[in-house]
Amino acid sequence: MALGSTPDWFHISDDESIVWESRPHPIAMGTELPVGIALALAGILLAGWSGTDGVGLLTILGVLVTVAGVSIALARYLIWTNTRYVITSTELYKKRGVISRDVTQFRLDRVQNTSLRQSGVGRLLGYGDLTVYTAGSGEPELVFEGVPQPERASSRLSDRLERVAADESTV
Repeated sequence: MALGSTPDWFHISDDESIVWESRPHPIAMGTELPVGIALALAGILLAGWSGTDGVGLLTILGVLVTVAGVSIALARYLIWTNTRYVITSTELYKKRGVISRDVTQFRLDRVQNTSLRQSGVGRLLGYGDLTVYTAGSGEPELVFEGVPQPERASSRLSDRLERVAADESTV
């Protein structure tokens, strides 16, 4: 999605704009994606190898392993593609869900504090977690997990928070 276009799962006002939008880094798909692909390939090989003598138990097993592998890989991919993080000029959004949809949203003027955490591997591969705390809550209100280029997201969020604070001080 291009910066400035509106996702179908939320509506922004005319005076609001998208500041940053992303989905998790591909590493967030975890081991399920390569395991699913490996299972699918193993099942194809087993079904193909055993199918030369006609359909037998090994051929059926190969087809079942292929279906299981494709299902695992596809499920993980769909979860990844249907997770979105958005920072607008006035709100934060986190959307998850393939069949059902779960959208967390709150105003930037409620944000009390943010933190950015990157492991060594995360720094090497360019992903991290951006955590947002709101006023009146000691627990994280929202976590953008596995954000690609988390410094950029953190910087854009900090810029917006400074503008919101400046706007509130002039009121």
